[in-house]
Amino acid sequence: MIGEDKFFGGELRKLRLAAGITLTQLATAVHYSKGHLSKVERGLKAPNHELAQLCDNTLQTGGVLVALLSAKRLASTAKISAEDDGHEEEVWLMQLSPEGKSWFQPIGRRQIMAAGVTSAMGIGLGTQGPFEARVGMENTSALETFRTLFDNYRRLGQSVSPGFLLPALIAQTHTLRELSTHAGPRMRQELLRLGSRYAEYVGWLTQETGDDRAALWWTQRAVELAAAGGDHHLAAYAMVRRALITLYREQGDETVALARQARHGGLPPRIQGLAAQREAQGHAINGDYNACMRCLDEARDLFADAVFDEGAPVIGTTHLADTVAMITGWCLLDLGRPEQAAEVMDREMAQVPAYALRTNARYGTRRARAHVTAGNVDHACELASRVLPDALTVSSATIAADLRQLARTLARYPRNPAVQALTPDLSTALKIVTP
Repeated sequence: MIGEDKFFGGELRKLRLAAGITLTQLATAVHYSKGHLSKVERGLKAPNHELAQLCDNTLQTGGVLVALLSAKRLASTAKISAEDDGHEEEVWLMQLSPEGKSWFQPIGRRQIMAAGVTSAMGIGLGTQGPFEARVGMENTSALETFRTLFDNYRRLGQSVSPGFLLPALIAQTHTLRELSTHAGPRMRQELLRLGSRYAEYVGWLTQETGDDRAALWWTQRAVELAAAGGDHHLAAYAMVRRALITLYREQGDETVALARQARHGGLPPRIQGLAAQREAQGHAINGDYNACMRCLDEARDLFADAVFDEGAPVIGTTHLADTVAMITGWCLLDLGRPEQAAEVMDREMAQVPAYALRTNARYGTRRARAHVTAGNVDHACELASRVLPDALTVSSATIAADLRQLARTLARYPRNPAVQALTPDLSTALKIVTP
């Protein structure tokens, strides 16, 4: 590790001198202390991704330093493997206790076979449930009810912890699947497609709890339900969802590769647009400004061509006035351009509905990060103090990742009164929301 850090530091020094920039000038530009940068250049202090991004942008290296860190990370981090999909984890097991506690866990069929037939029957494996009659299953009342419920669940998901919703959503997904087995062909497809949306949302909320493996498991179940209902497009969107996991692991190459798999002809423009956005985020992690902006332009054009089906839930976020603009701000921060990121996110955050606590916490935390990285420390602390209550309410592992980075950046200003005032609340929040 020390050798790798020394190599990075040597490259940073070489690039800085080639650009004719002094250590003091670089420190001022990236808002790191001169002493910190000196230790990084000498290999005495490990660099982080944020510093590499900022230096790449200031020195106009085209992402050379970020690439060095990415190569180092790939050497020590295992990629998502096919096993992560949990293809063998086919049985759903959920327990609700009288005390109000609940848990869900996929159980592999091999585990059940090992436990014996009696145990399998005990958890209801292969039972048909109470839906023996087809009465009323050809009308749309049940479908409309579940569709309305889904919209309400998504709205409720903006203001509560995932743990509150998951048991209900899992039960609804199971119910839709069971109802489909007793419906006629047309209604069966509609029920399965809606069930796939429930399962996809469960996957998203499960990732919010910090369980990436379970998130992938549910995403795969969503793909299977959708395919059984005649919708083969969700398989492409599953790649976008997988790319979100690699994004939060700061694996730019994997994020780009997964997103590209979801960008082929014949898919709805919205799915292609979401894939283009995710690819842009991957390029941003890699420090490739031109590729990132190109993908964002493509996403904007694709979203403009999207046509929504009034009878189906919208895939992706519904709480951003201009999704591409907000993701542009997100990417600019990862590209080491915090001033531009802060300007864009200030504008877009003003249009997020007040009730969308999860969206406000997610992008509000990134906005605070942009400001502190740009050197606007007092304003960043003010923004963070507004975000913390929402972050505590929704309890998100992905938002917690940005909160941790915010805390690390603020730690560079230990004598700042605003930082000192915020630190106790931020530390408490991190202990609560971090899985």
